Amino acid sequence: MSRRSRSKRRVVQDSKKPRPKMSEPKLPLGLTTDAFQNVLARLGHGTPNLLEGTEYPLTRLTQDYQLMNSLYRSHWIVRRIIDTIPEDMTRNWITITTQMAPDQIRRLDKIWRVRKVKQRTLQGLKWARLFGGAAGLIMIEGHQDELDQPLDYDFIMPGSFKGIMILDRWSGVFPSSELVDDIDDPDFGLPKYYQVTLDEGKTMNVHHSRIVRFVGRDLPYWERLAEVSWGASEIEVVFDELKKRDNTSWNIAQLIFLANLRVLKMGDLGELLAVGDSRAQADLYNTLQAQNWLMSNMGMYLLGKDDDFATHQYSFGGLNDIYESFMLDIAGACQMPVTKLFGRAPAGMNATGESDMENYYETVQQGQETYLAPVLDKLLPIMCMSEFGSVPDDIDYIFNPIRTPSDKDVAELVEKKTNSIINLYSAGIIGQKTSLKELKQMSDSTGMFTNITDEDIEEADDSTHPGELLPEGDLDYGGYMGSEKTDRAGIQTSIASRDAKTSKIISWFRRSFSNR
Repeated sequence: MSRRSRSKRRVVQDSKKPRPKMSEPKLPLGLTTDAFQNVLARLGHGTPNLLEGTEYPLTRLTQDYQLMNSLYRSHWIVRRIIDTIPEDMTRNWITITTQMAPDQIRRLDKIWRVRKVKQRTLQGLKWARLFGGAAGLIMIEGHQDELDQPLDYDFIMPGSFKGIMILDRWSGVFPSSELVDDIDDPDFGLPKYYQVTLDEGKTMNVHHSRIVRFVGRDLPYWERLAEVSWGASEIEVVFDELKKRDNTSWNIAQLIFLANLRVLKMGDLGELLAVGDSRAQADLYNTLQAQNWLMSNMGMYLLGKDDDFATHQYSFGGLNDIYESFMLDIAGACQMPVTKLFGRAPAGMNATGESDMENYYETVQQGQETYLAPVLDKLLPIMCMSEFGSVPDDIDYIFNPIRTPSDKDVAELVEKKTNSIINLYSAGIIGQKTSLKELKQMSDSTGMFTNITDEDIEEADDSTHPGELLPEGDLDYGGYMGSEKTDRAGIQTSIASRDAKTSKIISWFRRSFSNR
């Protein structure tokens, strides 16, 4: 057989061999495709059981203005959910940290009060939590005809800041579809203009630099677009839990009327209802009504020899546990402890509620940084331009502690801070003037040292040696300046003299502290 024939036969034989099957495509690593399922027991994914019938439809309750308004006006729990956190966010307000003189800081604090900025800010935070969004129109005198132009700080005249006007998202403010495209702008990606409608029906196009935004709960991108660049109402999160609590409460109240059931057994009741005419049935009804009146007024009940009377009492055991569970669900949904939301004392062994309140304070602090800080960042420079004609480079602020300390806590805090100032003064790091400024600044948060006047600070010695204004006489350090030429005995003598006279300084500070 030729080589060509053998090759041809080999090709034919190879063609008869079964071809290998193509391998199945491999799923990417990390993709979970397993799920539990027991069809016979109706358990797991896709089986006909009650759990698999659960769905979570997209409701968007925030867009139901009538529902939000009705709940806020009539439901005390909703009102506390909406009002409590904003009130705690703004209650102790802020402390301005800057190198400005104390009288200038007091002028800024006066603007907060006179222009009711704090009150309007609280209102904006409330409406944002209720409706999902609100806006504050910055009112500057003389800018009525240029609201559609960007706010230029150079054109803010002295005393022209008149406060802010709050409008919720349903009451006269509507964002435009045009967005801020300047990446350096803090409002980048947000609406560039807002259509504002006043009470007299006049509609104005306002630039975003003249608007402070108050937003509810943050939403994903597409949902934020559905809410026209606003957030979600707090009611959306707690609405289902609120319905469970309300229905449970009403059912418990209804059961009170059934707590003591009275049952009258009549031997011929079935025959009377079956064969009796309407007149006989009416007589039966009148007899039972008369018996009920006798039972109520005289404690007497007349029965036939074949009749029987019995009472059945309903047991309320376990209802309180169910009711409290729903209360806990509401408190968890709105991120508030039960002690704060419902005004109830902590229950259980060794329960103090301290950990719950600490978590709540952290929630409020986070809200301050997330929702309140952007508003203050926009208002403070405008207020400075209106009051001083310029914005200090170091203008900044801190939120004051949310919790109001007790008198004991304040006394301990003042003592620690005062000792720190005394130690710095006695070490020659700061002078009298700086020490008095620090003590004066403490008065805002502690209420102590309020009698230190600006004249006292100006007349104080600003050198880093103990001054002559202290009533203990000459408090020089004994000539010890740390010179290398001073011998060891002289250094020890100077240190002892310095320590003795430093004790006099401390005694004077503490005596002044106790007098105040």
